This record gives sequence, C-alpha cells and structure tokens, in this order.
Amino acid sequence: MQLTVKGKQLDVGDALRTHIEANLTATLDKYFGDAIDVNVTISKNAYLYRTTVVAHVGKNIRLEANGEAGEPYPAFDLAAERLSKRLRRHKRRLRDDHAEGGKEATHAQHYILSGEQEKEEPTEIDAEDSPLIVAEMAAEIPTLTTGLAVMRMDLEDLPAMMFRNSKHGGLNMIYRRSDGNIGWVDPSKS
Repeated sequence: MQLTVKGKQLDVGDALRTHIEANLTATLDKYFGDAIDVNVTISKNAYLYRTTVVAHVGKNIRLEANGEAGEPYPAFDLAAERLSKRLRRHKRRLRDDHAEGGKEATHAQHYILSGEQEKEEPTEIDAEDSPLIVAEMAAEIPTLTTGLAVMRMDLEDLPAMMFRNSKHGGLNMIYRRSDGNIGWVDPSKS
C-alpha cells in the first residue's frame, strides 16, 4: 500500500504520520489485504482540524471519509472510524465485486459550469467580478446494479452518482436526499 500524508498549511510530524500509517494499515488489511494507495490530507480551518482519507482499494473502488475535531489526532481517528464503519458495512459486497473485477464502464465527459445568469447588457465590472468557469474532465460511468451503485456512492461519500444499470443497460442516477434517504432516477421505466 502506498500511503501519502499531506498537511495543508500545516506540518505533519513523524508521530502523527506513524499513527496514521499504523491505523490505516490495520484497518485496510482487515478488509483488503491488497489496497493500492491511500491519500490522507490534514488541514486547519479556523479552530478545527479536518482530515480527509481517500483510499483506492481495487479496480474502480474508491473510499472517502472525513473527520473534524479540535486536534489533528481525533480528527484523523474520526475519519478512520467512518472509513472502517463503511468497510464493515459493505465487506461482503466489496469482496464479491472485487473478485469479479468490476463490469465494463462507459467513458463520458464531465463538465462544470458557473451558475451565473446572463444579462442583456453585461458591463465591464460584471465581466471581471464573475468570470465564466468551465472545467472539462474525463469520467467513467460504471455498469452496476442499483444496490452496488448505492454502496459505491456511500463509500465515496458522494451526493449523487450516475451509472449504467446492468439489468437493462440504461443510464440511471441515484442521489442523497435532504432527509437522508436515497433517491433513484430510472428514465427507462414508463
């Protein structure tokens, strides 16, 4: 496992780095003996430390967990506990999906556009204050069952996820609703 520990505007000492490595090695070896890489980022925002753990444990299997606390050690421990809880919850399904090697994915483009509204007569000040932001990235749309898509969305801590439904081949989307439940958009159903 390749482990990268970074601090944003913060020096991560050897003791914290050793604590992180020991904890993550034990957790990931318990569920995945062959984790590929793990990135840990620790940042300070006002009086809180925020830790983000992103683990790539297999082909197309990515886990993400966050933790916030007044000190860096408890912030990491919260993130590691959330990661461990997700792994424990989905252990059987992850092992089955990992053994299959995943299904074929569709390649797509991912765009991010700014939310500015068009005005009839833009002024120079408006153009300077709110530039149009466009980002284009390559993205893959995995072929999954609805249950596996919900599991992946939960593991990656995503608000929404698009996938190709393995039952009928159509594009579907799942999203986390404001009440905490999962919503599912399946346009192929009449």
